[in-house]
Amino acid sequence: MANDDQKKPKVRNLRADLSKLDEPKDGKDDKPGKGDKPGKDAKLAKDSKPAKDSSDPKSSKESKDSDDSKSSKNGKKDDAKVAAPLPKQLQPTVDAAPIETKLGSFDLDDPVLPEWVSDAAFASGGYPYDKSMKSDKYEEELTALQIELVKLQHHVIEKGLRVVMVFEGRDAAGKGGAIFALRQYLNPRNARDVALPKPSDTERGQWYFQRYVEKLPTAGEIVTFDRSWYNRAGVETVMGFCTPEERKVFLEQAPLLEAGLINAGTILFKFWLDIGQEMQLKRFHERRHNPLKIWKLSPMDYAALGKWKDYSKARDSMLEETHTDKSPWIVALANDKRRARLNIIRHVLGKIDYPGRDKDVVREPDPLILGTGPRFLKKN
Repeated sequence: MANDDQKKPKVRNLRADLSKLDEPKDGKDDKPGKGDKPGKDAKLAKDSKPAKDSSDPKSSKESKDSDDSKSSKNGKKDDAKVAAPLPKQLQPTVDAAPIETKLGSFDLDDPVLPEWVSDAAFASGGYPYDKSMKSDKYEEELTALQIELVKLQHHVIEKGLRVVMVFEGRDAAGKGGAIFALRQYLNPRNARDVALPKPSDTERGQWYFQRYVEKLPTAGEIVTFDRSWYNRAGVETVMGFCTPEERKVFLEQAPLLEAGLINAGTILFKFWLDIGQEMQLKRFHERRHNPLKIWKLSPMDYAALGKWKDYSKARDSMLEETHTDKSPWIVALANDKRRARLNIIRHVLGKIDYPGRDKDVVREPDPLILGTGPRFLKKN
């Protein structure tokens, strides 16, 4: 029987293999935690042609030119990374239909990510930066801000405040990661995250807002909503789960509900995390082929793949109708998750006055990343 020392390298290698799926390429994507360096190349695509004689300069140049331009109809080079197959029990039970975009075709189930997706992802949607924030700088700033969040929670508990933070955005926009970064070191007895499943038969017969109102905070609590009552204006509208009349009623009632909460003393934040289409495709692909993230991908995500324009239309009308002076939408450009998280936390810390705030840490949010309402979104 092998001893423990012989087994450890296998565990480390497995983790290293899985981490390759998360690592940024040329600083154009990120994930929570440290580590900006790209991993080593994964397996080369099969069926590569024999190399030409390198002693012939012309032959060598022709070979290089051929390799640089050689790609499939989906824009995949022969040296593209191939994701390892998922364990059988984690394989999706449905196939994703290929979609066509202005840059090319995309098949979520194909283990090779098209090169055009990888190349265009970070800049998609008009993102203002060329590279993701370095991990060391991110970790340093995040730690300082999380200390401030602990101070803020102490104040919330001491003064009996009620704080609600709504996180909305497209699938794979980074809502869960932003909430995790914000709540990581808060006392869970006074900080809850709400992520409701689809409504039950009983809930369908209730006032639409009822199941969300039941989750609102009591005195001394901070509650985050990973998706919220705005499901009605987004996914329910696009997927046909509500009628046009139900959506109209929702858009009329939501600002009134929020104004009532604020007038009663609740501190309400509404965040919309926005990403470009190619970034969404890249993150979907990572989820589909990573055994540690496959749980994040649902049949609803598969159905949403080909409805980018429909979701854009629903988002735009929702922001226009429910952005008010009393309850504004804060838009965070989230192609770089790190920048989005830091600026969301800064916004929260800057809007609630609490003792001992470190002004050097709680600076103004980056105006290129965080803005107010639909105008900011249109500008980008």
